[in-house]
Amino acid sequence: MDDLSPRPSHHPRPDAVDLRTAVRAATARLREAGIPSPEVDAVELAAHALGVDAREVRRLMVLGGRAAPPSLATLVDERASRVPLQHLTGRAHFRHLTLAVGPGVFVPRPETETLVELALAEVDRAAGRKGEPVRVVDLCCGSGAIALSLKHERPDAVVRGLEVSPDAWAWATSNRDRLGLDVRLDLGDATQPCFGDWAGTVDVVTVNPPYIPVGAVPLDPEVRDHDPDVALYGGSEDGLAIPLRTAATAAALLRPGGLLLMEHADSQGESLPRRLAAAGPWTGVTDHLDLSGRPRVSTARRLPGGPS
Repeated sequence: MDDLSPRPSHHPRPDAVDLRTAVRAATARLREAGIPSPEVDAVELAAHALGVDAREVRRLMVLGGRAAPPSLATLVDERASRVPLQHLTGRAHFRHLTLAVGPGVFVPRPETETLVELALAEVDRAAGRKGEPVRVVDLCCGSGAIALSLKHERPDAVVRGLEVSPDAWAWATSNRDRLGLDVRLDLGDATQPCFGDWAGTVDVVTVNPPYIPVGAVPLDPEVRDHDPDVALYGGSEDGLAIPLRTAATAAALLRPGGLLLMEHADSQGESLPRRLAAAGPWTGVTDHLDLSGRPRVSTARRLPGGPS
């Protein structure tokens, strides 16, 4: 008869040992589960369980003598099953902000910080040209990461955001209110006309649209199983249908010379700029690499005249 008795784990349970040993065991467990950043995730989970920040966890690990919190074992189990770290901790760090996130909203990614850097540079240029506040619109704003970061780092700018998902919009408005940032966030479809009172007057439009080709399945379980489909799939086989319709919305908002900044998949670094140049009233269409050297953001300036 087969021996069905439970076998001991290769790694001690995090709640049965001191904090330093627990975090090391959690790191090993997460590495075996294929988590890309096992040590960082283990520390973040310990920080969440203890109600402190990651820096304090590392300090306690050096000092020793602190027991691991009982909830850490369960958190590590869930993360090993590929529940997103941010869903377990309820927070995502993006530039200088900590955003509340969870089911129903796209978790902001570090590569999107490239778009924010480019947008801030454009806000600086626009502010030097005009004697009134720079106007910025963030379409498909999700958790509010882009819009709120821009307002946080350029409080003199006037920022609005638009999101189609009621769940994501609720996360964004909650983040705005908690952070105390004066950003108007509307619920609406970025592929349709919006903010009509600002038509033709906006200096900068930022967009991180859904752009995964229909039929393509993300490899990462965190994305495939937990990010909302409305934030992922671009509505066509090349993934560009929704981005291009959103670009048309941006064209109606931007003043002549205003700048569109649009994030895309690293495989769309040639196709999106080419389609933008062919499909809209744009000039100077350029693509930009993210910090890992992958194509990530297309920019285009609004030509004079009405939307094409």
